[in-house]
Amino acid sequence: MSKLVIFSWLYLLSIPLFAQDIKVAQLDCEYRNNPIGIDVLSPGLSWKLQSAKHNIMQTSYQIVVSSSLSNLNKNIWDVWDTKKVNAGQSLQIKYKGKKLLSGKTYYWKVRVWDNFGNESAWSASAFWQMGLLSTADWKGAKWIAYEKLTDSNVNSLPTDGKKDKFIGNNILPMFRKGFTVTKTIKKATVFISGLGHFEMSLNGAKVGDDFLAPGWTKYDKEALYLTYDLTKQLKKGENAIGVMLGNGFYYIPPVKERYRKLKVAYGYPKMICRLLIEYTDGTSANIISNQSWKTAPSPITFSSIYGGEDYNANLEQKGWNLAGFNDSKWKSSLLVDGPELNAQKEEPVKIFENFSPQNINALANGEWIYDMGQNASAIIELKVRGKKGDTVRITPAELLKADGSVTQKNIGSPSYFTYILKGDGLETWRPKFFYTGFRYLQVKGSVPGGKENPSNKSVIEALKALHIRNAAEQVGKFSSSNELFNKTFSLIDWAIKSNMVSVFTDCPHREKLGWLEELHLMGSSVRYNYNAAPLFKKALQDMKNSQLASGLIPEIAPEYVKFEWGGDMFRDSPEWGSSGILMPWYLYQWYGDKQAMVDYYPMMQRYITYLGTKANHRILSQGLGDWYDLGPKPPGVSQLTPMGVTGTAIYYYDLKILEKTATLLGKKADAIAYAKLAIEVKNAFNHKFFDAKSRQYATGSQTANAMAVYMELVEEKHKNAVIENLVKDIRDRKNSLTAGDIGYRYVLRVLEDAGKSDVIFDMNSRSDVPGYGMQLAKGATALTESWAALPTVSNNHFMLGHLMEWLYSGVGGIRQAENSIAFNHIKIEPEVVGDLTSADVRYNSPYGKISCKWEKTDRTFTLEVNVPVNTKATIYFPVLPKYEISEEYNSTFTDAGIEAGKVKVAVGSGYYKFNLKYK
Repeated sequence: MSKLVIFSWLYLLSIPLFAQDIKVAQLDCEYRNNPIGIDVLSPGLSWKLQSAKHNIMQTSYQIVVSSSLSNLNKNIWDVWDTKKVNAGQSLQIKYKGKKLLSGKTYYWKVRVWDNFGNESAWSASAFWQMGLLSTADWKGAKWIAYEKLTDSNVNSLPTDGKKDKFIGNNILPMFRKGFTVTKTIKKATVFISGLGHFEMSLNGAKVGDDFLAPGWTKYDKEALYLTYDLTKQLKKGENAIGVMLGNGFYYIPPVKERYRKLKVAYGYPKMICRLLIEYTDGTSANIISNQSWKTAPSPITFSSIYGGEDYNANLEQKGWNLAGFNDSKWKSSLLVDGPELNAQKEEPVKIFENFSPQNINALANGEWIYDMGQNASAIIELKVRGKKGDTVRITPAELLKADGSVTQKNIGSPSYFTYILKGDGLETWRPKFFYTGFRYLQVKGSVPGGKENPSNKSVIEALKALHIRNAAEQVGKFSSSNELFNKTFSLIDWAIKSNMVSVFTDCPHREKLGWLEELHLMGSSVRYNYNAAPLFKKALQDMKNSQLASGLIPEIAPEYVKFEWGGDMFRDSPEWGSSGILMPWYLYQWYGDKQAMVDYYPMMQRYITYLGTKANHRILSQGLGDWYDLGPKPPGVSQLTPMGVTGTAIYYYDLKILEKTATLLGKKADAIAYAKLAIEVKNAFNHKFFDAKSRQYATGSQTANAMAVYMELVEEKHKNAVIENLVKDIRDRKNSLTAGDIGYRYVLRVLEDAGKSDVIFDMNSRSDVPGYGMQLAKGATALTESWAALPTVSNNHFMLGHLMEWLYSGVGGIRQAENSIAFNHIKIEPEVVGDLTSADVRYNSPYGKISCKWEKTDRTFTLEVNVPVNTKATIYFPVLPKYEISEEYNSTFTDAGIEAGKVKVAVGSGYYKFNLKYK
C-alpha cells in the first residue's frame, strides 16, 4: 500500500488557524446577470462564492431587495429582507418579498457567513427588471400588420406532403412611429414582439445586438417578446421608432422556386410594441403600437427561413427610421389579432465568429467558390461595388461537386441570397431574417476584388461568414495530449453551436427542427459546455405547447409539421417524447432547479399515461428505435436492435424518474403507483428480451445490452456478464461501434461507469471505421448526421456527439458524486487510458469553476484540482504501481481509503496540486 501525503480536511475544519476570507462574487436572477423583462412572479436567485482559502462552506445567508439603488445603498430594504437564514443554499432561492410590479426594476445584494464564523462583505449590487405580467400591462398596445392572411389560408400544422393551398410571395413590411419627448428622461424601456422576427431601430440605430428576435415558438399557443433598455438611445425632442419584420417560422412563403421543408402559415408578419418612458419628475408616458403607426414594403423582397433572402437596395427609403421623415405615402397599419405573449427567458441569438475565405476559386461558368474553412450556422456579410441594378446571387452549401461547384442536394435546394445594387459606392449587406449552415459560397454575377473582370461585373471587396448561435455563456474547456480527441471536441462543439438557436435543432439548413431526443441524449454534452438552462426550459414549454390532447409529445417541438411518412413513426417515438419527462429532472440534477418539475409535472403525467395506452403487455414498440445505427443497410430506422428494446427501456427509465420526481414534490401516492408500474415494465422487458443462457438482450446489439444496464433493467447477478458481452462485441468488431442516435450515449455511460474507459478510448481513436475519426479524415469540420460522413445527408448535425460528455467526465474526470445536486459534491476521477499523457479540463458549474489538470510521465503523475466554495469533492487517483503522493500546500496525513483499486481522498473547496512519484 502506498503512503498518502495530504492535508487533513477534518483537522482544518476543527481548528481554524487563520481568518477565512469569503466573497460573494456573482449574482444571477433566473440564470442571468442583471436581466430585464422577467415575467416570473417569484424569480430564482443564485450566487457564486470565492475564497483563496480551503474548505469554505456557506452556513448562512441574507438577501435584501430594494425598490431603488439609492435605497439599497442606504440599507433601506423596502421590498424584501430575508434576515439571516441558517442554510447553505446558494442556488435557486425563490423570491418571497412584496408583490413584484410590471416594468419595475428591483435592486438586490447578498452577504453570507461561512463555517469558520466569518461574515462576508455585502456583494456588489445587482438588479432585475420585471416584464409585463398581464395583458393590461401592454397599456392598449395592438398587434399591427401591413396585410392580413385570409383565415382560409392559415395552416398552423400542415401535414407533410400535402399540396399548397395557394402560391405567392408576401410583403415584408417596415413600420415607423415618430414622437416627441418634452421632459428629462430617467429611464426608457421597450417591450416588443414581431412575428416571425423583427429588427428594431431607434433614431436610425439598431436596438440590441441580437438576431432573429424573438425566439420561435408554437405560435398558436404563445409568442415571445423582448425587453430593451433604451435610456441611452432615446433623446429629448423628436424621436422615431423603426421596425422591420421577417417571416421566420411564422410564415413560410409558398414560392415554388425556393426550397421549403414545410408549409406552416400562422399569418403574415405582425408586431406589437410598448415603449415606457419614465421621467425624472416622477411621471411617465407610453408609446404603443396602433393604427397611427405607418407601414410600407421594405427592401427585402423575399425571405424564407428555408429558401433564403433577397434584398433590392434600390427600394431603400433613406431616413425612413429617423425623425422628420415624410411618411405621407405610407399607409396606416392594419389592426390584427395575435397570440398570447410571454417574455423570452432564454439568451438571444447573436453573431459570434467571423470567417473570411481561405480559398477563392473560379469555375468554368464564370462563377466563384469561396471556401470559408468551417461548416457553421451562419449568415453572410457582403461588401460590393458596382452599377445600379447589378445582381449578386450567393448560394451556400456544405459540400462541393466533383467539378468544384456547390451542391445543395443534402441540405435543401434551391436556397440562396440575392442582393441588387443601388450603385452608390461601397455597399454592405447582411440578411436580417434568414440563416443557414454552410462552408462554401458560390457567387454569381460578381467578381472577387483583384480578379480579372472583362465583363465589368460588380466587384466583391469582402465576403464573410458570420456564425450565429444562442448567446448562452460558454462554461467548459477541454484540451488533451491526444490531438484526435481535441479535433473531435471541436467537431462536436461546432455541431452544438450550429444547432443551438432558440430551439435545439437537428441541422441549421435542411430542417432546423427541434427533434427532441437530442435534449436528453446530448444534454450533458451541452451543459458541460454552455450555460443553456434557460434554453432547456424553453424547450419544455415548446413540448407543453405541442403536446396533443391524447398526451402524446410529438418528436419535434415546436411541432410545425405533422409527419405522416411511415405512419406515425416520425411523430410517436418514446425515445424522443421522453425528453418531456427527463429534462425537468436533469435541470434539477445539474442546476438545482426544482421549478421545472413543479411547472411541467402535469405534462409529464399526461405523457406517461399516454405511453401506457400504447404499451402491449408493458412493451412499447412504436417509433424509430435506435435511429441511424450502423447496420448492413443505409442508415435510418433501427437495424441491429429490434423495435421495443429502446422504447421500453426508456419507458421504464421514465417511470423511475417520475417516481423520484413525485417523491421530491411530496406526491407519495403517485410515486408508489409509478414504482409499481416500473416493476411490471421491468419484468416484461426481461421476459421478452433477456436470454439467461447467453446473458444478452434481444440480438445482443451494443445498444440493447448497454440500455438494459444503464436503465438498471438487468438483474444485479447478470450485470457484469452483460457488460462483458457489450465489451466483447466491441472488441470482436476491432473496437468499432454499431450503436446509433439512441444507443451510443448509453454505451459510453455504461463503459465509463464500469471502469472500462480504455474501451471508449480504443473505439474513438481510429479513423478507418465509421465514427468521429472517419468524419475528420473525410474533411468534416462539424459533426455529421451519419457516422460515415455520407455526402447525401447533413454534414452539420447535432445528434451523435455523445463522446463530448466522456471528454469531460472521463478524460477530465469531472463528474457528480451520487446524489449530488448541481455539483455540490464533485467526483474527480480522470481516466488515464490509452496514450493519453495530459489533459486540462474545466467546467464553470453553478457553484463556480471546477478544474482538473493532469500530466503523466514515466515516473510521475501530477494532478491539479480546483473545487468551488460551498462544495466538496472526492478525488480518485489512477491505479499505478507503488508510489508516494504529496500535496504541495498542506500537511501530511494518511490514506483516506481505497475504492476499486484506486486511492481516494475527500477534500473541501480550494486549489490542490498532488504529485505522485513512483517508488
